[in-house]
Amino acid sequence: MNWQPLLKGFESYLKLERSLSNNSIEGYGRDVQKLVDFLEIHQYDMGVKEINSDHLAQFIQWINELGLGARSQARIISGLKTFYKYLLLEDIVDKNPMQLLDTPKMQRKIPEVLSYEEMQALLGTIDLSTNHGLRNRAMLETLYACGLRVSELINLRLSNYYPQVSFLKVIGKNNKERIVPIGEVAIKHIGFYVNHVREQQKNIHPDHKDFLFLNRRGKKLTRIMVFHVVKAASKAAGIEKNVSPHTFRHSFATHLVEGGADLKAVQDMLGHESITTTEIYTHLDTDYLRETVMTFHPRNRKKRGQESGVRSQGDQPQDHE
Repeated sequence: MNWQPLLKGFESYLKLERSLSNNSIEGYGRDVQKLVDFLEIHQYDMGVKEINSDHLAQFIQWINELGLGARSQARIISGLKTFYKYLLLEDIVDKNPMQLLDTPKMQRKIPEVLSYEEMQALLGTIDLSTNHGLRNRAMLETLYACGLRVSELINLRLSNYYPQVSFLKVIGKNNKERIVPIGEVAIKHIGFYVNHVREQQKNIHPDHKDFLFLNRRGKKLTRIMVFHVVKAASKAAGIEKNVSPHTFRHSFATHLVEGGADLKAVQDMLGHESITTTEIYTHLDTDYLRETVMTFHPRNRKKRGQESGVRSQGDQPQDHE
């Protein structure tokens, strides 16, 4: 069977009706292509109407044998479910065999987070006596102050920056706009960069005049460049954690939640569509929770006293429930 018309139609659906980015569309296409490859390798000469849940179960077993992890398998299954949703909408199929498949269970990955002291140490390594140092400090302060994705940072525009009212307008995933507060420290460092570096830059590319952060050639920064700046600062600070630009976003959210911020407000600032995505940050402050229980629960107070030598040698250990 020729799958190309179906793949083209699916691509158009994702672009026009779902308004997905090119990267997301390509990812969905790769997921469906894996199913096509499986059918060809196993010499299943059939169309989408003939594929049943048994074939799809064999497909999942196949990608498992290829060594793909649970997270990758879950992404592929999600992509195929979206593909079958498209097929149903277009009346290409009249039933969805994907409904009978279970997504592999995964442990939720807790993101790497820097403590406030580690963040201060990292930012303090940047040399503010140089032009690129002023830019890099302003850039990283903005990442930490606003919890931006790296793609949102490099696409920040001067016309969307409102320091007088301490807000940024951010263009997030699927071109969705959101308003994010920005703190005084980040505003101060952006001011240093704009006044002493950016306004003096003579080689700004005409198509890049509105981007806030520019490289030496007068063009907007790349994701890789931001990654290298973060890695260099992390190494200079002696931080052994695996730090990336996304670590700033995780740290921003975690520090807010630790400080008692409302989870819905954090969700809005991060641009999460679902509150369940934001809820991961409620699991990060375990040290504080543990210390609270150990300090204030009556059984734990007694135990701490025993460990401090309060219990005499003749005392019998307490029973533990």
